[in-house]
Amino acid sequence: MPHALFISDLHLTEARPAITRLFMRFLEEIAPAAETLFILGDLFEFWIGDDALAEPVNAEVIAGLAKVAAGGTNVKFMHGNRDFLAGQGFAAAAKVELLADPTLLDLHGIPTLLMHGDTMCTDDKAYQAFRAHVRNPEVQRQFLALPIPARQHQVGQVRAQSDQQKLDKPPEIMDVTLSAVDAALRAAHYPPRLIHGHTHRPARHEHMVDGHRCERWVLADWYEKGEYLRVDAAGVTRVPYAA
Repeated sequence: MPHALFISDLHLTEARPAITRLFMRFLEEIAPAAETLFILGDLFEFWIGDDALAEPVNAEVIAGLAKVAAGGTNVKFMHGNRDFLAGQGFAAAAKVELLADPTLLDLHGIPTLLMHGDTMCTDDKAYQAFRAHVRNPEVQRQFLALPIPARQHQVGQVRAQSDQQKLDKPPEIMDVTLSAVDAALRAAHYPPRLIHGHTHRPARHEHMVDGHRCERWVLADWYEKGEYLRVDAAGVTRVPYAA
């Protein structure tokens, strides 16, 4: 049956080689049978610029994605909060299509809203301020002008600082805000399905917004094992994928 696959939050990095190997196996065993593979952000732990395509993990993943695309599977990539600097150079090398966040599409007859998910975490004011700062084109221009080692060092400092800050935040503040979910669904004219990642809290939720019912599917992270959503004409299935 024709189907699409959804993944997010793999956070691929040299520091976690087992997950990279698992993802490469997924690209060999699972992805080629799909019409479309949707990657909804944070495929990489960080992306410091398209001039780093040849870094070992980047090069391996890009080659794997390009092979899947060459085999006939459409691969679509949405930026996350870790890999938002992935640009046309990455897209061309990996043979992927870059998706805007949010994107609304028809999926087997069901209007479906796709998001990374971080823009709905509006209770986390500190994160939203940081997000606005790093998405500033001038800030990005200055960062990308640095040598690669300097960028890697800066990202490492930011990540360490972020990890420490998370320890001091109530867990619920890092989840989506329900009013923000409602606003996203309202802005998209009440699609009956929303799929997103970012929160690392895989679940299915039901929302009633202005009299319209919507199911919200949250994608899993790949820290300990893999997981993907399979969507076809029969509905949505959550599928574990482990070594």
